[in-house]
Amino acid sequence: MDESGGNLIIVSGMSGAGRSSVADVLEDLGWFVVDNLPPMFLTTIVEQLVGTGAAPRLAVVVDVRTGMFFDELSSAVHDLRLKGYRPLTLFLEASDDVIVRRQESVRRPHPLQGEGRLLTGIQRERELLGDIRAGADLVIDTSNMNIHQLAAKIVNAFGDEENAELRATVVSFGFKYGIPVDADVVADMRFIPNPYWQPDLRPMTGQDRPVSDFVLGHPLAQQFLQNYVDVLDTLRTGYLNEGKRFVTVAIGCTGGKHRSVAMAEEIARRLREKGSPTLVVHRDLGRE
Repeated sequence: MDESGGNLIIVSGMSGAGRSSVADVLEDLGWFVVDNLPPMFLTTIVEQLVGTGAAPRLAVVVDVRTGMFFDELSSAVHDLRLKGYRPLTLFLEASDDVIVRRQESVRRPHPLQGEGRLLTGIQRERELLGDIRAGADLVIDTSNMNIHQLAAKIVNAFGDEENAELRATVVSFGFKYGIPVDADVVADMRFIPNPYWQPDLRPMTGQDRPVSDFVLGHPLAQQFLQNYVDVLDTLRTGYLNEGKRFVTVAIGCTGGKHRSVAMAEEIARRLREKGSPTLVVHRDLGRE
């Protein structure tokens, strides 16, 4: 048996990071979703549903709500691999302040909070999930995403049965707001002259043609694009050989409004030309 990761997903991550929303989107896409499954039953349900063909595409949500049984997840995944299955692991992340705000908005306690503070429960959860996050095939930081943006990313990653090609997300960002925590590779566009200092371009963004022409027309920008897309193509080959199907490319400038936006759009266009399904996210656009 050699079940590819294209039909079996393990969804995990921080409480309040969007697991339920992702489960709903996957269900709408035709996946059979099992939520809050104790890891001890993971192998059994995969064999019964995927192995028999009863559920051609299965997503299993596993997290700390299962209590002491959660510790068995690593061994359960190892057992699946020994049996020839190749599950993809999707990990949902969010910053502490966002999780606090979301938990308080739904007025539900954190599953590990007990009688202590909410932040104590969040820290404990991060410790328990550390190994899973480190080994995840795809990490999505939902801190700055609304439900529609998260849904778009899930559709981009799992919206069809063909997952043989590397799927990319290109994120523009401003360094002054921090580097995206889910980035696999990061590039700095601050070597290109800043349109901010051009009075006529300052109010525009990298999505406007005059700004895009200004940024992409610089000789160093053209040289960078040629070399960097070649590097990403090399990574694509290596990632696919290693079974990695997702990559997040972060493109930064000072404020995430001009240079990074224009370059992210162009990099995404060139990746699509090479056959990689690519989603563009402008994380910090509109923050100024």
